[in-house]
Amino acid sequence: MQGRPINRASATLIAAIGALAAPQASAQSLTTYGTPGLIEMPTAEVMQDGDLAFTASVFGPNFRYTGAFQVLPRVYGGFRYSQIKNINGATGYLGGDTFDRSFDMHYQIFDETSRRPAVAIGLRDFLGTGILSGEYFVATKSFGSKLEVTGGLGWGRLAGRNSFSNPLGAISDRFKTRPTGFTGRGGQIETGNWFRGPTSPFAGVKWKFSNQTTLFAEYSPDLYVRESVNTGINVSSPLNFGIEYRFKNGPKLKGYLIGGHEIGAQLSYVINPKRPRISGGLETSPRVVGNRDRLAIADWNNSAKGGGKAAVQRVVAARLSEDGMKLQGFTMSGNKATVRVENNRWINESQAAGRAARVMATTLPPEIEQFTVVFHERGVPISRVVTQRSDLEELQFDYDGAWRTLARTDIADAYDQGRVGELDDVYPVIETSFGPYLATSFFDPNSPIRADFGAQLKAAYRPAPGLTFSGRFRYPLIGNIDKSFRGSNSVLEPVRTNAVKYAKESNLEINTLSAEYIFRPGKDLFGRVSFGYLESMFGGISAELLWYPIASRLALGVELNYVKQRDFDMLLGFQDYGVTSGHASAYYDFGNGFTTQIDVGRYLAGDYGATLGIDREFNNGFKVGGFFTLTNVSFADFGEGSFDKGLRFEVPVSWLTGRPSRKTIKQTIKPITRDGGARLAVTNRLYGFVTDYRGAELRDGWGRYLR
Repeated sequence: MQGRPINRASATLIAAIGALAAPQASAQSLTTYGTPGLIEMPTAEVMQDGDLAFTASVFGPNFRYTGAFQVLPRVYGGFRYSQIKNINGATGYLGGDTFDRSFDMHYQIFDETSRRPAVAIGLRDFLGTGILSGEYFVATKSFGSKLEVTGGLGWGRLAGRNSFSNPLGAISDRFKTRPTGFTGRGGQIETGNWFRGPTSPFAGVKWKFSNQTTLFAEYSPDLYVRESVNTGINVSSPLNFGIEYRFKNGPKLKGYLIGGHEIGAQLSYVINPKRPRISGGLETSPRVVGNRDRLAIADWNNSAKGGGKAAVQRVVAARLSEDGMKLQGFTMSGNKATVRVENNRWINESQAAGRAARVMATTLPPEIEQFTVVFHERGVPISRVVTQRSDLEELQFDYDGAWRTLARTDIADAYDQGRVGELDDVYPVIETSFGPYLATSFFDPNSPIRADFGAQLKAAYRPAPGLTFSGRFRYPLIGNIDKSFRGSNSVLEPVRTNAVKYAKESNLEINTLSAEYIFRPGKDLFGRVSFGYLESMFGGISAELLWYPIASRLALGVELNYVKQRDFDMLLGFQDYGVTSGHASAYYDFGNGFTTQIDVGRYLAGDYGATLGIDREFNNGFKVGGFFTLTNVSFADFGEGSFDKGLRFEVPVSWLTGRPSRKTIKQTIKPITRDGGARLAVTNRLYGFVTDYRGAELRDGWGRYLR
């Protein structure tokens, strides 16, 4: 089967990446390819663990836009979108322009020591059309604090000038030749080409002239063969020179001369998700747990406060509200008290648990010793955190107090909490919002970024826990998604490639209109049933069951859907096409910030296969990940891109503003959207709905329990 080599290669790469991690020095500069290096040539450096780098570069007919992510301390990956003007003469889009999507991977084998250079191996454009593909071994050594020297061997595009017979030919004759041409559909991992064919040396130096200014010189073997034929680019010299200036607020501007004739410029910016834009955060200080006997005199026995359970319930509700949590239920008996809360502020759920416990400690009568905080989402109980009051009193100012409280805390499933102690005024819940929306479309060759901007009304009615009736209505005001000339050329059912038709034929849009019920069938079990217009292109019914033990890093789920394709006007009608789809899913949290998800089943176009996703989440909620899907659809039938894949980002608003908030900005970027491997875009899939409040996730973030 055509997909099997890809599957094996992908599995090998993922296994290798997951096994490698160690400390290293950080790269100071990015190349025109958007990855650590000199001007065009790579170095053996890597970025700081977790760094996200964004680069835009231009010279001659080449425009490159790259995002690179330091996945592990020794491993980074990159995604690049390039425009090469007139590379195909007059046969491509926009008078011959080629728009190319490509992926890179780099692994640092050794970091630098006083006697040894850093050594790395890398792949450029290993998952794309192959226009920019090349492989390299490279070594980099520093001499003092200002001078850095790099040398390496390259293959593919990095083997042009002064090439010689491949030294790997001593291992096998197949390394002596490299297959010509490239994969027209792109997206395939061409493992058979790696490190094959002639080999060329490359080298360069970097001199740090000052804290802000760096100078570069390099020897490049890249002859730009295809570009030279059709674009007029002149790279007659192997020497490239550059100068880079780093602004105090972080961005870097680089100018360079490539090939002796081509002048270019580059802007790059690096962020680290571990370091929020505003250090320290702007939340209020936590409440100080005082002496409980004095509390009894000051609050509980104060006749002005009314006395009794009703009075303390009012105070608890008000104080929780001040801390961004809504009280949904309250019980108090003997030496125990329980609050059922919905967290509307804290992206770190452990911090929410600590804040709620402090509210109880500063409000409840002195005889109450055991505090239970039950977390709810849409009224559905998820988990409970049981803390002793005396532990809070003892450890609130302890240097290691958070982790010591964890050893004394019980985190348990809350399936049996239901509507225990529910307040009279909790239901019904009515939520409405009106504001702007922005819909985006990427990588149309005629316009790489398209967008629609308009007005959006969202409304939800929740008459009981877990039961929600909701809708999202949109009206586009300005935009150009409907101006695209691309139509579906798919041999599969056009379940996604008719997106432009939906944009062209809709005006006032019922984006979603559905009923949803989320419930607890039993201990460690969660259920969901959704019915209605579930997304912009499909409507029907979706049912899901998730098994997720409270202390487990493994969760298992199953989902079954029957949906029909909606009319292109996105109002109330349906087309003839209907499909039964569904998946069995496994989720695993590795405990080091990495989670993986495997979904196996049937997709919207009727194809069968599996999706593998890997995400890295930082303690502040910033998330970066990627996924790919392989099904029984051949690469030829899938079309451009060969198989479904993409990158996804989730940026907490609190990371940008420094103020606590559960709001996030999410974006999924696909190099190409086709019909194979397409999955229903139903909201509130259960793993994402509950995982933040399960035991493993709570424990991982427990360092903020007393913050």
